[in-house]
Amino acid sequence: MKNSNYNLKKILPILFGFFIVGFVDLVGTATNNIKHDFNLSDSMASTLPMVVFLWFLIFSIPVGLLMNRIGRKKTVLLSMIVHLTAFLLPLFAYNFTIILITFALLGIGNTIIQVSLNPLLSNVVQNNKLTASLSAGQFVKAISSFLGPIIAAYAAKEFGDWTLIFPVYLIATLASSFWLLVTPITENQTIHSSSFKSSLSLLKNPTVLKLFIGIFTVVGIDVGINTIAPKLMEERIFGMTSLDSVYAISVYFIFRTIGSFLGSIMLSYVSVRKFYITSTFIAISSLLALIFADNLNILYLFIALVGLSVSNIFSIVFSYALQYLPDKSNDISALLIMGISGGALFPWLMGLASDSLDLQAGALIVLILCCVYHIYLSFFVKKVEIETVDK
Repeated sequence: MKNSNYNLKKILPILFGFFIVGFVDLVGTATNNIKHDFNLSDSMASTLPMVVFLWFLIFSIPVGLLMNRIGRKKTVLLSMIVHLTAFLLPLFAYNFTIILITFALLGIGNTIIQVSLNPLLSNVVQNNKLTASLSAGQFVKAISSFLGPIIAAYAAKEFGDWTLIFPVYLIATLASSFWLLVTPITENQTIHSSSFKSSLSLLKNPTVLKLFIGIFTVVGIDVGINTIAPKLMEERIFGMTSLDSVYAISVYFIFRTIGSFLGSIMLSYVSVRKFYITSTFIAISSLLALIFADNLNILYLFIALVGLSVSNIFSIVFSYALQYLPDKSNDISALLIMGISGGALFPWLMGLASDSLDLQAGALIVLILCCVYHIYLSFFVKKVEIETVDK
């Protein structure tokens, strides 16, 4: 019992770090607000998600290389410094240039923390609890993602300034930084030197490549629903305003939060692969239903089901990858986090698909194709389990 409490003291500050990870999802709400504040076109407003998620493509592997040299905890603390800088800037000025810099720094800081936080968690939990622990982290992240639009909406309604969310994020980041700083963690990683080329070469491994595409597409689904949900409401429900439509994002995040919480419990007791298969089938069925839904409650229902079903897929895929090549977990983590750059690509693809059909159904088809890939991957991971056991 004493050992359990000791581990909990190490696990909790790491799990709270996932609350900071969730700040990146502010980009969905921020895009809508910034579009109205600066009277931007759709194409111009869409540069904001790209400014955030492009850094996952550029910086993930360099961060992994840095983490090999300085360790995981120090890398997480470095990310906190970048986050703090990002949240300080809007306190001094609010213009489009400052906002672009703020969200670029948010993307960089989030890249660093996501590359390092997942492997750091593996230092304080057993392998058979890793998937459930990662889901617990995603649960904390989901709470943060869910609260973001609510805080921003409250600040806009009560004080006429949605950017007051940044001081809140600043305080939370300071608290997380201090908690982790004073927590002693022994890292059971082998510090080794690797190169950009050697890290990237891991994608030549067919299993790693499939898992990388899994992360790429599940982030596409997540960011995609985050951006399309309000548009879907405005398209299907007569008289729906942009202010009211953003509640669809909160519905998505509420059920993603619930799903992460349930997953953190269930994945300790049920087959991970069967859980994955069931989740993917629910997700694709819900997205198909959204193509035809034109009732407010029905739209909310299937948006909720998408949130519930995809909430643990990221954790499942990430866990398979970390356990598949544990001696290269830093490099694997960097590669997978590079897949978060899908958040920059998929809104653009969805926009093209919607424009071609002149309906949001086009965007939903893009997300359905992502889910089809996960149906394939959910059956493929049985092979990964066998290969991992053999090692």
